[in-house]
Amino acid sequence: MPASVLIVDDDSAFRGLARRILIASGLNVVGEAESIEAAAAAADALRPDAVLLDVMLPDGDGVAFAGELTALPWKPRVVLTSSYDGPASKEELERSGAIAFVPKPDLPTAPLDRLLGGPPGAPD
Repeated sequence: MPASVLIVDDDSAFRGLARRILIASGLNVVGEAESIEAAAAAADALRPDAVLLDVMLPDGDGVAFAGELTALPWKPRVVLTSSYDGPASKEELERSGAIAFVPKPDLPTAPLDRLLGGPPGAPD
């Protein structure tokens, strides 16, 4: 069974593109959210195996939110993304619990099936 993924990004066009890329990678997109508030509710309702999470959201910091997601009981894998290369320090990313940062332009060629499709909570 393909891993279930929640996409969190405030840009609806990007969410559509990410959905197509993730499906082409063999992953099951179970939901989308445009904010941290909506993502928290979706994560609670859907319990995804993984989350593709934008770093900059209108209602908060995606890096900090990644820490909240990875602390959930089912330990979803989190991959951070942004249009900007390196929006957070390596230390911040490690503290967040995210397994990787992938710049948005690199998503089509990133190994998303491996990054997001591994067992929940498993390291990269």
